[in-house]
Amino acid sequence: MINKNANHSIQERTEEFAIRVIKAYSELNQRHFDDAGKVLSKQFLRSGTSIGANCSEAKYAQSTQDFIHKYSIALKEASETLYWIKIMIKSEVVSKSRFKSMIEENERIIKILTTSIKKLKENNQLE
Repeated sequence: MINKNANHSIQERTEEFAIRVIKAYSELNQRHFDDAGKVLSKQFLRSGTSIGANCSEAKYAQSTQDFIHKYSIALKEASETLYWIKIMIKSEVVSKSRFKSMIEENERIIKILTTSIKKLKENNQLE
């Protein structure tokens, strides 16, 4: 299967991911949750949309260090989003099959951000 997102920039990829997060959150909140389910879904929404916001901010970074900082925050948010998805699955708020592709995309985003940060840090030390 060909990955239709293979040539997308990290900004496009995280924006599309944020839209998926928003749609999943909206779908989740049509169900009747207890307080725990509501809190989990809100945390998922917050961190899942924050990834793209930080990547977007990085486009206008004032320095390489600022750029690395924004990507590092995005990486932390991506890691947190993966955590909330896993917690929702383990607590049976959502099914693993329903979130399988989101987990895969989230893991891809983490790999891209990790590689980008590493390369930027290496290049920044050469200057």
